[in-house]
Amino acid sequence: MFILLEKAVMGMALLRILSGSIEIFAAFLMIRFNEIEKALIINSSLAMIGPIILIVSTAVGMIGMAGSISFGKFFWILIGVACILYGIRSG
Repeated sequence: MFILLEKAVMGMALLRILSGSIEIFAAFLMIRFNEIEKALIINSSLAMIGPIILIVSTAVGMIGMAGSISFGKFFWILIGVACILYGIRSG
């Protein structure tokens, strides 16, 4: 049995796998360096990667849904992503 996956779903999943791999690699770097200052630098750099992956994976999903969703729903999705990013930055 062969299951056909949508390109947008595969793209979003691959972005999340990439994001998780970067997080695991960063954890190994923190353990390897074994210094609080370097661990904080690595952790701070991860704070930039998360929102970028969120925006790109949401964009891929929205492009994949372009034919089946109304402009109004696109607008609400964009507002939701903006609220998430605002909440992260103002925290």
